[in-house]
Amino acid sequence: MNQTEFAVSQFRNRNGVISWRVDGRINGVRIRKNFKTREEAAAEKATLELKALQSTSSLRSVATTLTEDQTREAEAVFLRLADKPRPLSFYVDFALTNYREPEKQKPLADAIADYNKAKAHECEQGHISQPQLDRIGWDLARLEKKFPKRAVAELTVPALVEFLEIGRPSMKTYNNRRGVLSTFFKYAFHRGWIVENPVPKVPHFRIRRKRGSAVTFSAAQAAELMAFFETYEGGRWVPYFALCLFAGIRPGVPDGEITKIKPEDVNLETGIIAISADVSKVREPRRITIQPNLAAWLRAYPLKKFPIVVGNFKKRREKFRDRFNLSHDVLRHTFISMFVGKFRSIGEAAIQAGNSESIIRKHYLDLKSPTEAEEFFGIMPKHAAGEEEPKTLPVAA
Repeated sequence: MNQTEFAVSQFRNRNGVISWRVDGRINGVRIRKNFKTREEAAAEKATLELKALQSTSSLRSVATTLTEDQTREAEAVFLRLADKPRPLSFYVDFALTNYREPEKQKPLADAIADYNKAKAHECEQGHISQPQLDRIGWDLARLEKKFPKRAVAELTVPALVEFLEIGRPSMKTYNNRRGVLSTFFKYAFHRGWIVENPVPKVPHFRIRRKRGSAVTFSAAQAAELMAFFETYEGGRWVPYFALCLFAGIRPGVPDGEITKIKPEDVNLETGIIAISADVSKVREPRRITIQPNLAAWLRAYPLKKFPIVVGNFKKRREKFRDRFNLSHDVLRHTFISMFVGKFRSIGEAAIQAGNSESIIRKHYLDLKSPTEAEEFFGIMPKHAAGEEEPKTLPVAA
């Protein structure tokens, strides 16, 4: 039986000399030693107890130049490598060869603040839109909240994957957030805050959509919508819906194309709506041909008399949004699909709508038949402005 404690006792030899004895066992072997002084016996006792402790706990007594903290760190590293196939020296050599310290450790919060300022300047110059700037700000605020005390260089690939998967987002949302992180880390790389952009190693999803996935109105639904707004609030909503539905102008308020065009951009004499690069979402000018039915609507409800976007738009839109299922871009989607259905030209539809041909082919081809498209572009106003009393929505009980 192991004995990890040793006793020091005094005894008298036969010759009358006083000695000090250390007595105990290690691994069942009895050890007994005599010393002239108590101090020598105490030192031996401590040595024997250390040996006994080492024999039961795998501790070793080793002469080393390492400090106590360095020794503890070395022990911790060896424990982490217990199941690894290579020795510690291999991993140290790999790190020394491949790792470069960033030029300076930039706190994540400071890096995000600098990046947001740069993006705000781009927005002021017209290179990105306000909704884009807002989206960047929201996503990076979430990143800062997740890692409040980290430096940019401390964000690893696993940490970013964990961040992107918070809340189980859709694949499209995941990819969009990943794109924001990618441009942010490129910015950090060019400023020496990181030595490598980790985002290329973060997986992204390949999303395959079915052809014809855009949400649209039928010709009958479009006719019902326009008939209602002819006499709702004196017809003041007609220009907005006519331009978005029959010309495919992007309908978002306050940042969509419809909020930026001016009455003088719509020329009924030439039959052209001029969308400048400043107005266009994709920063490319285009010219939209005014279809005969749109011309009739704009003559019945002229832009000199009626605003393109009514005041207090969002709050007032809430009153009828659900009634007509006015989802995002449904007016524009309807125009593009009806245009393709009538004219059977993907290229011309792309020019008119300001999209690529691949987008038109993927989302709008074969959604509408030529017959329904003819019916859609045949929707005409039934009243001139002010001929009927304005309609009112039913008051909820």
